[in-house]
Amino acid sequence: MGGARPAGGSDFVYRCCLVLCTVAIAVFGITMLYVQGSGAQASPAAKQAALPRQSAHIKTVRPHRIVRHAARTARAGPDERALTGISERISNNTLAIISGGLGSTDLTVVQELAAALDDGDDLRILPMVGAGGRNIRDVRLMKGVDLGVTQASLLARMRADGELGRTDDRVTYIAKLFNEEMHVLVRADSGLGSIDQLAGRAVSMGEPGSGTQLIARDVLARLGIAVREVNMAEPNAIERVKAGDVDAVILIGGKPAPALANVSGLRMLPVPFARPLRDDFLPASLLSDDYPGLIASGSSVETLAVGTVLIANNWPKDSEQYRKIEKFVAAFFPQIAQLQTPPHHPKWREVNLAATIPGWRRFPAAEGWLAQHRDGVGERAQFERVARVRRAQTDSTEGGGQRVRQAPQWLSARARR
Repeated sequence: MGGARPAGGSDFVYRCCLVLCTVAIAVFGITMLYVQGSGAQASPAAKQAALPRQSAHIKTVRPHRIVRHAARTARAGPDERALTGISERISNNTLAIISGGLGSTDLTVVQELAAALDDGDDLRILPMVGAGGRNIRDVRLMKGVDLGVTQASLLARMRADGELGRTDDRVTYIAKLFNEEMHVLVRADSGLGSIDQLAGRAVSMGEPGSGTQLIARDVLARLGIAVREVNMAEPNAIERVKAGDVDAVILIGGKPAPALANVSGLRMLPVPFARPLRDDFLPASLLSDDYPGLIASGSSVETLAVGTVLIANNWPKDSEQYRKIEKFVAAFFPQIAQLQTPPHHPKWREVNLAATIPGWRRFPAAEGWLAQHRDGVGERAQFERVARVRRAQTDSTEGGGQRVRQAPQWLSARARR
């Protein structure tokens, strides 16, 4: 009996040691797996250094806190996630169109377009006040500007100057819009009777960088008329002309120009359609119906016109900017008929979606839309041409001899364009 106890005791101790060793090995193995999983990117030296401080390393990671943080974010975030979604939706469906300055026909037309196409958060148009002459550059280079309104003659000038480098494959057009007329105003009691008499006089040509400034300079240079250029906004210039501080003000805008609404005490000077101007301009007339306070009843004043264009960058087809403009085209083009009805600006009636800009590429999405609706657009364009001819014939019959002489020239120029 005395020999059995030691054997049993040693066996018990042996089993205890075996269990303790097994537990230690298991703990060590689990620890190593955890360390390898948490620090897979750590260097071998860092892993080796971390082994003696296993408990400290595990406390630093604290995975349960990460889980609790994610849970709190999920519980507290519905409103924030909803606002984020709305923000992305608005941003992805909003286009900014840069146009002319305050009181310009361009800005009025873009504002009407924005009102017609507004579809809540699905499509919004933001009209931007621009400098006219800088709109091409802004569309090409400024972030946040999707589309722009500019004059066709400025597109040609930009290409010739090479200011923005190669633009043939960079700047595209959505559609040719309407024509803008040149308005030259002097005091009603002024002795000035023709534009060439402005030589050496103070003439306001709009604000620096505006389309009015660039086009007025071009026209006067082609006519060989050197003036003392003054630059200011149209409202200020009109008041300065009335006060006698400035001899004349030039304004480029689609008739009737909003800046000239309710203006009196001034009169228009004619601008001849001279040969040096015929490559880039059109003959046009300003009527007493357009400006009853500036042109005598039943009379008209001959002048020039230049076409305006809605332009865009030539974005890649897989870009977000391309998708936005494609969506704009799909909403804008079907609305032309509605925009050409009162009370919208009369210049909408000149818009012909099928018209092209020689030497320039149309935005692919716009070209694709027209290809799909070519028959309908062609029929409407023909109908509008016939309607314009009939209106012109009626006007020439009722408006006296001067307008009878001008009508064929006006119609032939429209037909060429």
